[in-house]
Amino acid sequence: MSCRSAIACLLAALAASACTRPDDAANQATPAASGEVSSGEVSAAGGAPAPSAVTKFDRSHAGETPPAVAFTDAAGQSVTLSTFKGHPVLVNLWATWCAPCVKELPTLDALAKQGKLSVAAISQDSDPAKAAAFLKERKLTDLTPYRDEKMGLSLAYQATLPMTVLLGSDGKEVWRKLGDTDWTGPEAAKMLAEAK
Repeated sequence: MSCRSAIACLLAALAASACTRPDDAANQATPAASGEVSSGEVSAAGGAPAPSAVTKFDRSHAGETPPAVAFTDAAGQSVTLSTFKGHPVLVNLWATWCAPCVKELPTLDALAKQGKLSVAAISQDSDPAKAAAFLKERKLTDLTPYRDEKMGLSLAYQATLPMTVLLGSDGKEVWRKLGDTDWTGPEAAKMLAEAK
């Protein structure tokens, strides 16, 4: 295989699985193997995992307090993840330049619209105005445009994008997941039922 073909294959694999900015790749990691549950293992149908079930629900950080990194809410106020303590919240780190992030945003918006669980979709874009305009343009009206333009949460979580973390009402992590997900599908519903 030529060097050019190998590079093309590597880029295609990265684009299909998750997004990292080239300058941040050294600061990001994948979940630890312990405590992971493949989405195929939580399938209600009990059949073989779907081809997209490559990423896992990682429980290796269950019970941990989230990073105390400040980000900005829609009103421009500084908040942290502890702001959500008292009720469960699904935290999603995303960016407009991340294709898998953009793919899953409509399912996050639909989940937020159901009102059963708070959804905090936190943009990692460096341009603070970009996320709100992006959500508005796509009519994703149930997602609050939270912003983390310094990518503090991505760095603290050592995350590739998209990354989603379920926090319980006690403010502690339940599980996390890398990669895009249909948050309105049956597998996600089973995992989201763990929110307490």
